[in-house]
Amino acid sequence: MSDEPEIKTTTLSETENMVAWKADEPDGEAVYNLQLNNVTIHFFQEEWDEFIDLIKGLK
Repeated sequence: MSDEPEIKTTTLSETENMVAWKADEPDGEAVYNLQLNNVTIHFFQEEWDEFIDLIKGLK
């Protein structure tokens, strides 16, 4: 049996080559992950909110 705490993950959106998911860490911190082919970017909540604002501004 592993002593590592369980991390709950939720897929937010997915395409054939990209996926965005949220990981709820045991300490209560949410980490957002954006995987673009072989590159993964990790965001804390404040960074994720700013990234979403950036994307909305592209319209």
